[in-house]
Amino acid sequence: MRRKLVAGNWKMHGSLAENEALLSGILAGMGGVKADVAVCVPFPYLAQVQAKLTGSAIRWGAQNMSQQARGAYTGEVSAAMLKDFACTYVLVGHSERRAIYGESDELVAEKFAAAQAAGMTPILCVGETLREREGCITEAVVSRQMDAVIAKCGVAALARAVVAYEPVWAIGTGVTASPDQAQAVHAYIRAKVRELDAAVADGLIIQYGGSMKANNAVELLGQPDIDGGLIGGAALNAEEFLAICRAG
Repeated sequence: MRRKLVAGNWKMHGSLAENEALLSGILAGMGGVKADVAVCVPFPYLAQVQAKLTGSAIRWGAQNMSQQARGAYTGEVSAAMLKDFACTYVLVGHSERRAIYGESDELVAEKFAAAQAAGMTPILCVGETLREREGCITEAVVSRQMDAVIAKCGVAALARAVVAYEPVWAIGTGVTASPDQAQAVHAYIRAKVRELDAAVADGLIIQYGGSMKANNAVELLGQPDIDGGLIGGAALNAEEFLAICRAG
């Protein structure tokens, strides 16, 4: 039986004071939460989050990393550096990284491999734009993004990873894929993996990311192939985030 995983993606938000209040609120309300919970935070706050969450049930991670191990890569952060802060998770291939910073499927696959080599669990983000959905190529886009990772790392690597389906048109827009729309893509991802390895497919955690909130989490998380959420804006409010965690 797959456990739900709810992971907050703070994006480029936060301050020392704001983080302290947010994390304190989340920790205080974790009673009764059955889902696994994590927060993916900006690099400068990893030390604060590590200190605050060590010993709790909440795990933490980063929002990006370099595919390089070390060297003259000004401004980059390696997987080994993230491990120094005991990161469990790291996001790879978030749609904002793909769209704004031009990260290719192949680069995302390299980051995925580097994260696993360092002992972290990559959360592989896949999803289509509005134009791609309207063009009825959602499955082709998601398949292409998945194939790059499978080609580089093998399907067995997905047993040590999480996949997050995030329709780009639903991220930060307030528009959410309907439960049926989301479930259809999640089922497609699982079926695609099952063609290669049924055991990996059955155990694969596939999150939904795209304007999940307290008022739609129960219905989304009730779908058979939706195993949690990658939460953006709602993760910045302790009560809202906890309500989603409890829905799982």
